[in-house]
Amino acid sequence: MLFNYQALENSGKRTSGSIEAVSLDVAVGALQRRGLIISEINPADKESWLSKIKFGSGVSHKEVVMLSRQMATLFEAQVSALKIFTLLSSEVENQSLKRSLIQITDDLQAGSNISKALAKHPGIFSDFYVNMVRSGEETGKLSETFNHLADYLDRNYEVISKTKNALIYPAFVITVFIAVMVLMFTVIIPKISLIIIESGQTVPFYTQIVFAVSNFFVSYGVILPVVLIVFGFFVVRYTRTTEGRSQLARFKLSVPYIGNLYKKLYLSIIADNMNTMVLSGIPMIKAIEVTASVVGNEVYAEILGESLLAVKGGSSFSQSLSQYEEIPGILVQMIRVGEESGELGSILGTMARFYQREVINAVDTLVSLIEPVMIVLLGLGVGVLLASVLIPIYDIANSAGL
Repeated sequence: MLFNYQALENSGKRTSGSIEAVSLDVAVGALQRRGLIISEINPADKESWLSKIKFGSGVSHKEVVMLSRQMATLFEAQVSALKIFTLLSSEVENQSLKRSLIQITDDLQAGSNISKALAKHPGIFSDFYVNMVRSGEETGKLSETFNHLADYLDRNYEVISKTKNALIYPAFVITVFIAVMVLMFTVIIPKISLIIIESGQTVPFYTQIVFAVSNFFVSYGVILPVVLIVFGFFVVRYTRTTEGRSQLARFKLSVPYIGNLYKKLYLSIIADNMNTMVLSGIPMIKAIEVTASVVGNEVYAEILGESLLAVKGGSSFSQSLSQYEEIPGILVQMIRVGEESGELGSILGTMARFYQREVINAVDTLVSLIEPVMIVLLGLGVGVLLASVLIPIYDIANSAGL
């Protein structure tokens, strides 16, 4: 809840502003801890229903990376945590992030530690992020921790964004192609079909198929989008269930070539997460637990969850992973070497870089293949459509002696 206030500073200077708090008492307490003498405080005007609609946290990945870099720099300069978050909350332009940083500052003033304050904002700071900060607090290496976090987020963002961006071009081309084909079937083909049918000429079988598809779009063109929207709604709703998420995760991994790309992506996330957490001194059990929660695929989350139980039961991490076909043998062997040599963190880092390069190479190969394949398929589609219409017209012209 947002409160507007007017107050006096210790110097006697008047100041005013707003503060986000769960209640009026909490807001007053937070302002008093800042050394302000409150003269007036009131709830802000109620927000409109439109302003209450939120899409995600409203904070981009890049902003979290920049925030981590700034915190690392300030911690290296021996600035206190309270001053760091006070300074950052006054500098950021993103209002969602600004409100969160102000709340974190208030929590720190109330005696909370940094990790607990960050944990109250899961839309911005993930479990992985919070556990890394907690480890930094325990070891006294917060500046190194935030640098590690920024580096990790940078690597993760590069791999995932490259994968997503590779799909933008083909998705655009396919969308335009579908739009053009729908226009052809609903506007142009019906007019041509009348000419061909009225001529009395025998209509070839493939042309009859084109006319039938055109009639379908003309007759049910209004209903079809509604059906697709309803179908999409139920599909999305199903994928939000436990069973639906699991089925979608398995489908992603089973698609030819694309499934292999997804496997490498998730393996790079697992290796990179584990590497960052192990090198930061986080216990193996906690590292596995956190990685399972952020890997982003139900199949690998289940594998890590079952491996966690095995490790708690006394098994080694490599042994627990060896029974799953989704985990490549080379990764299992490298983890085993790391466990035996005591260099698990660095070996996981090596494997993370290996799979990140594999993902980037696979994406580059996919992009280079998509363009010629799409050109051939789109050319065939347009060619078949034109041939099915132009050949009967050519026959009409010949029979008329033109």
